[in-house]
Amino acid sequence: MELHILGTSSARPTGSRQVSGSLVQCEDGIMVIDAGEGFQTRYAMQRKRLKLYDKGNTLRASRVHVICLTHGHLDHTWGVLPWMHTMALDKRQQPILVVGPTSPDVFDALLKNEEIPDSAPNAELARQIKSWQELGATSESLGYSVRWVLGDVLADRWLEMGDDGKSILLDSMPQPDGWKKNRIQPLATLHSVPSCAWMLEAKGDAGKFNRMKAAELKLTDQQKAQLSSGNNLQLEDGTVLNASDFRGQERPATRMVISGDTSEMAKGLTSISQTDVLVHESTFLDEAQQWADEFLHSTSTGAARTALACNARHLVLTHFSARLKDAEIPLSEAKDVFGSADVSVSAATDGDRINISENGDISHLVWADDGWSS
Repeated sequence: MELHILGTSSARPTGSRQVSGSLVQCEDGIMVIDAGEGFQTRYAMQRKRLKLYDKGNTLRASRVHVICLTHGHLDHTWGVLPWMHTMALDKRQQPILVVGPTSPDVFDALLKNEEIPDSAPNAELARQIKSWQELGATSESLGYSVRWVLGDVLADRWLEMGDDGKSILLDSMPQPDGWKKNRIQPLATLHSVPSCAWMLEAKGDAGKFNRMKAAELKLTDQQKAQLSSGNNLQLEDGTVLNASDFRGQERPATRMVISGDTSEMAKGLTSISQTDVLVHESTFLDEAQQWADEFLHSTSTGAARTALACNARHLVLTHFSARLKDAEIPLSEAKDVFGSADVSVSAATDGDRINISENGDISHLVWADDGWSS
């Protein structure tokens, strides 16, 4: 599982940082989390970097199966429509799922096929989706299947906005087509508009079956199947073969959580019992706590407190204010919160990669002009 961070600035870009947009590679495919303005350019640049400095590691658009939006602010969504049109020009065939949060009032109105309430904020995702559909973001116009799904996250209610302008209730939030070993899950956060973080969870497994050892013992296919399913096997001579002896190292389940804009200690984040990596916004420094509270953003220390609450192994700080000149400052503030706690922390720059290996090791690969370094 590997996260590519393509934007680490808050509301506006700077000379070295672009607005939000990330993607995660996993065994089943690629998950995009937010796509602010210029996302497709940054995505193309990351693909070029991989081609030059990490050959064999690709980010093919055909592997992108889902776009997960954390909320409707334009620095997180303004790149979605142009990129979808570009994929159409590139003759995309694979279906894509676009999913994000909405409010209970808007959800109810959509189900009744009524107008979006005037009380809904301008940045409401439903407004944007309707506009995108009017601008040609439909399955028919694009030439590939698009599902637009919105959820009342706290109530776990989900609907699909059809190309015909009508919405239908879903039994549950859909998963990306064909995904079997990984699941996406929204986690409610707290911001000025409906918002959520996104968790990608890869199932663990019992370890690779040792076919060579089974072949040396001249076991039958039926005997191999019994051991492979976890059941011990007794041979005719009375010898007992333990199923665990035929399995490699167990691979634990893996979790990566990426927040959008949120205040600290959001219920959805603190409700999970454990995560390997938490990527959390840290818009403000500690000295600006009052602004974080007023605008429902987080400080680096707030991100650290949240990481402790959800038992994160590693915290990645991102979404820095354009006023911030040195990421070492929020990094230092977060480390002070952790003290002797067994939590590592790093600060993201555009182009960085966060990797969780099969054995659970976490590495932060920092982008420089001539490749990545750990």
